[in-house]
Amino acid sequence: MMSMMRADIRKIERRALLGLGIVAVSASVPYRLVDAETLGDASPSAPIRELDGALFAAMKAGNRTPFETRYHALDPVIARVFDLDAVLVASVGLSWPGIPEAEKGQLSSAFRRYTVSSYVSNFDSYNGQSFEILPSQPSIGNGEVVVETRLLRTDASPIKLSYVVRLSPAGWRVVDVLTDGSISRVAVQRSDFRKLLASGGVPALTAGLGRKVASLSGGMLG
Repeated sequence: MMSMMRADIRKIERRALLGLGIVAVSASVPYRLVDAETLGDASPSAPIRELDGALFAAMKAGNRTPFETRYHALDPVIARVFDLDAVLVASVGLSWPGIPEAEKGQLSSAFRRYTVSSYVSNFDSYNGQSFEILPSQPSIGNGEVVVETRLLRTDASPIKLSYVVRLSPAGWRVVDVLTDGSISRVAVQRSDFRKLLASGGVPALTAGLGRKVASLSGGMLG
């Protein structure tokens, strides 16, 4: 999974873009989040709407709200919406089965902190953007469906964002995000992770993610 909008598509390794919300969340209650179960919605788009609501709230809160506060608001939503374990396994690739269990646990924790911090860092201002979920939900096999969306901007053309979701015992969960319909966040991460793994194995990757978290949070998290 790595980028969102500040100077267009530049963050999170400057290549992969993540969604932006249209759910009408009041600015006076920026962290009142929409729960898909509460809505009774079991459709593939349900997790995307929940994510949109949380991100919209974080954007409305903006930089005036401490990074750590926004992090703790988004963390449980990211954990519900994404199948972070599946994303991490796909991002690491073929070397995953050979990693010791203790190292897997440490890497999983670091990856979750990195993923949440990336969203917090990228969704930190609101300038009239909105998000549109398209009715088309093509199946791509293996129980996966693509929820297609568009990021609508007031000062530029829309950006197409496609969420690959998979039905799990916990419901529909996001396993990849495609920017402009083709740039896979997982593929970008796999390339970046490969370099760190080659330089020093899982400890190097875990430490590298920790440094990214510290950078994204301005030192508030590590």
